[in-house]
Amino acid sequence: MTPSRQGSFIRKTKDIAIGGTLALALLSGGVALQGCGGSSTETTYEDQTRYGKGVRTYISEISPGEFRITDEVSVPADSSRAIVRYYDGHRDTLTLAASKALIDREVVNNPSYHTQHHSGLGSALLWGGIGYFIGRQSNNQVYQQYYNREQDRSRFYSNPATYARANRVHDEVRSSASTHRVKVTRPSSGRSGFFSRSRSNGFGG
Repeated sequence: MTPSRQGSFIRKTKDIAIGGTLALALLSGGVALQGCGGSSTETTYEDQTRYGKGVRTYISEISPGEFRITDEVSVPADSSRAIVRYYDGHRDTLTLAASKALIDREVVNNPSYHTQHHSGLGSALLWGGIGYFIGRQSNNQVYQQYYNREQDRSRFYSNPATYARANRVHDEVRSSASTHRVKVTRPSSGRSGFFSRSRSNGFGG
């Protein structure tokens, strides 16, 4: 009986040793697999421009479907809004996101826009300070091209004095820009969805 117990004991000890070794091997293999599975990353630097000032635009509907900019003032960038007074007297406040959606629908993505006369709300937003700020903030070249057509832009303001005052506001917005060098880390395979940003040195722009 004793040898049997000893043999059993020896077998159990060996089983435990083998099991421990196997577990260690599997664990090591798991770590190795994880290490092999993780793709290497590449780091680049990008310039990111931010604006300290934005625009608040006041727009009035002077006749059904026809809008004019009556005033523009400089505000903190995150307070940029369009305040719209409609012909029937009610008012509405449009955020930058709502303004962009309206501009894109009525102007940018409207094939018939350039074949007809348009003085709608989307046009006033695009040609005014709101369109200017969205274009610069997002580096949207389409918006900036519209803004650069000064002769067309001026007709969306209620009078020359308002237009001149608005241009000074736009200059303030441009002067408030600061550019920061941002570190961007992505998988070297180029797959999107996994990246991190950390700000590096900043410099005025």
